[in-house]
Amino acid sequence: MKTFVNKKIAVAICTALVAAGSFSCQTDLLNPVPQTQFSDQVVFDTPGRIALQVNALYDYVKSGAFMGGRYQIYGDIRANDFLNRTSNNVTGNGVWNHTVTETSQNDVINLWTDAYSAINQANVFLAGIDANASKYVVPTFPADFATVTANQYKGEARFLRALSYYSLLQLYARPYIDGNGSKPGLPLRLRAEIDASNNDLARSTVAEVYNQILEDLNFAEQNLPLNYGTNATLNTTRAHRNTAIALKTRVYLTMARYQDVITEANKIVPAAAPFTAGSGVPNSLNASIVTVFAIPQETTETILAFPFTAQDAPGTQNQLGFYFQPAPNGGAEYSLNPAGILANTTAFPATDARRANFVTASGTEFFLTKYKDRTPFLDKAHVIRYAEVMLSLAEARARTTNSVDPQALALLNAVRGRSNPAGVYTAASFANVQALVDAILLERRIEFLGEGIRNIDIMRLNATIPGKASVGAVPPSSTLYVWPIPSTELVTNSLIVRN
Repeated sequence: MKTFVNKKIAVAICTALVAAGSFSCQTDLLNPVPQTQFSDQVVFDTPGRIALQVNALYDYVKSGAFMGGRYQIYGDIRANDFLNRTSNNVTGNGVWNHTVTETSQNDVINLWTDAYSAINQANVFLAGIDANASKYVVPTFPADFATVTANQYKGEARFLRALSYYSLLQLYARPYIDGNGSKPGLPLRLRAEIDASNNDLARSTVAEVYNQILEDLNFAEQNLPLNYGTNATLNTTRAHRNTAIALKTRVYLTMARYQDVITEANKIVPAAAPFTAGSGVPNSLNASIVTVFAIPQETTETILAFPFTAQDAPGTQNQLGFYFQPAPNGGAEYSLNPAGILANTTAFPATDARRANFVTASGTEFFLTKYKDRTPFLDKAHVIRYAEVMLSLAEARARTTNSVDPQALALLNAVRGRSNPAGVYTAASFANVQALVDAILLERRIEFLGEGIRNIDIMRLNATIPGKASVGAVPPSSTLYVWPIPSTELVTNSLIVRN
């Protein structure tokens, strides 16, 4: 693995203020050279220093090569809704073509490295905050720091670790449904790596990694704050209780544990409209999808999104707007495939607000313009929205009741009807439960276009990745179905096995 930090932790001058959307504590884990360093002996000496470390954890996860843009892009371009226009290996050509290898630096290696860097940073923090517990006393620390704030911070670290492991599973391991989690998963690194002594670590099974993800999320749910007051920025960019619950619905859906999806979703989605969380942040379906993606992208529908500033941009060729916007505003790396979701004018008609506002013609091509900021491209990188929780609950209810369930229908129509009022369904619209499930899956494809959900939905069902243009379909039996373990891991971890 060889992604460890040395005994100095940069925390002070790094302006990792979540409220300002600035997480500028980017350091090279192998040889960090921050402008100002504190010894690991003092970084837990004050509340302010600890807070800076927590903010920096988000910075690692929202790396442009990981969840600051690239992960979402790869999750969409693997399927058939986008066409590659540039054949640029730096911007995902191999991902789109399904020709990535163990030595593919810009995707296979970089995403793995940045994700494990984020995981290790969480592990370093968790070890440190426990090891320094004796310091958390008045007058330097508030009286409730040890019992409340420290646990909240640990909840944030464990949430981000869970998100990182979940994201890695969707690309580097077989779906849970294939063998009920028995296939090789990931090296499950849970200790702070400060040297190379633990490089050799075998892959845990897919099920074991998911179990750890759920353990982390359950801890997070119990210890994260209900909300950050009325601060819309913090409520959308920093983990709170509903964030952990929402991610659990995604995890359980990916594992096909549909009753558990219902249990979790019921905590924040009421049985009937209006669909608004009854406690914590009042997450809800916004009245307008356009508003959800309008700057500053801080509606109550956004459960978690990673922010950027001009001083803390995603990085060259990582930005969502750069990939999808047409020239001259964007790099026009990928256009929308006319034979993809655009071809379904019944489910996705011209009158649909998502098509009318987020699909733009440029000459004979069509482009996704959901991400509109370009000064530079500072759109938030969305992780999870309330609409996803609603559609996950709808699918889980349909599958568990094995019926055209009224609540499932209401949830589907709430999301669909917001953008396409004329397209809402009735129970008579579906001949059977599978038709309802198919409609929910199709709605997810439309609603989350360009947000990285498509690959998750294909993989969790062990379905074939559709072909596009000259690129053939990839069945689940193909060695191309999951990414290879990167060469950097293979040469430093003698216990790793290849995909």
